Amino acid sequence: TVVQKSVEFIKETKGEDIDVLKIPFDDPQTFEMVAKGDCVGVFQLESAGMRDLGRQMKLSAFEQIIAMVALYRPGPMENIPKYLACLNGVEERDFMHPKLQPILEETYGVMIYQEQVLQAAQILAGYSLGSADLLRKAMGKKIQAVMDAEREKFVSGAVEHNQISEDTGNHIFDQIAKFAGYGFNKAHSACYAFIAYQTAWLKANHPHEFMAASMTLDAGNTDKLSVFKQELDRMKIPLLQPDINKSGVMFRVETHDGIKSVRYALAALKGVGEAAMEK
Repeated sequence: TVVQKSVEFIKETKGEDIDVLKIPFDDPQTFEMVAKGDCVGVFQLESAGMRDLGRQMKLSAFEQIIAMVALYRPGPMENIPKYLACLNGVEERDFMHPKLQPILEETYGVMIYQEQVLQAAQILAGYSLGSADLLRKAMGKKIQAVMDAEREKFVSGAVEHNQISEDTGNHIFDQIAKFAGYGFNKAHSACYAFIAYQTAWLKANHPHEFMAASMTLDAGNTDKLSVFKQELDRMKIPLLQPDINKSGVMFRVETHDGIKSVRYALAALKGVGEAAMEK
C-alpha cells in the first residue's frame, strides 16, 4: 500500500508514471542509502538490528538483501558472523568441493538457503530434488535413525557420482547438516527482499513522495509519526504544519516558498476523524 501510494504521489507531483516491477535493480543511490543504514520506513530493513547488519555488509547487491532477510531471524543468526567474515574477506571462503562453488558463490561459501541444501545433495550425491527435500527435513529435525540412513546414501552417492572419498563425503554431510537446521527458503526471502528493495528505491529516488505515503499509512499512530518526523529532519525535508486551507485529508507533497515539503494531514490530528475531514 505504501508503494502504491508513493506511485500515486509521484504521478501527482512529478507527472511520472512509475512501474515498480520495472525499476533497475542496480541503483547506486538505493544501495548507498541502505549501506549507511538510513532505512526508516523501508520494509523489513528498518529495525536497529537490520540497519546495523546492512552497514556491516556494506550492501551493494540485491542478492545481499535476500541473504540479509534470510539470516536475520532466530537460528540463522548464528551464521551472520561467518557470512560477514567471508563477505568482507576476513575469513577464507570454503566451498567444501569445487562442484559446490557455483551454488555457494553468491553467499560467499555459507549455506543460507534450503535450496542450496537440495542442490548440494543433487549435484554431489545424485539425489533427485524430491529425495533431497526429504534429506533436508531429516537434517532439520535431526532424527538420528533417518540421519544415519541418509548419511550412508549421501556418502555412497558422492563416491559413485563424483569419486569423493568416504571421509570427505562424511565431512561434507556434517557441514551440510549443520546449515540445514537453520536454512531458510530463498524463494520466500526473495519476495520479502523484492518489496524491501522497492521501498528503498522509492525512498532513495523519490524521498518526499515516499515519506508522505509512509506517514499517510501511519496517520493514526502518533509514535510512528514522531519517528517519521525525526527522519524528515535528518533528510532536511520540511514538515509543514496543518493548515485548514492547504492540508489534505492525508499527508501530501507541496512546494512551499520554492522548497519541496510534506504537508501535515488534517485527519492525523488527534480527535479528528477522516470522514469529517473528507467533508
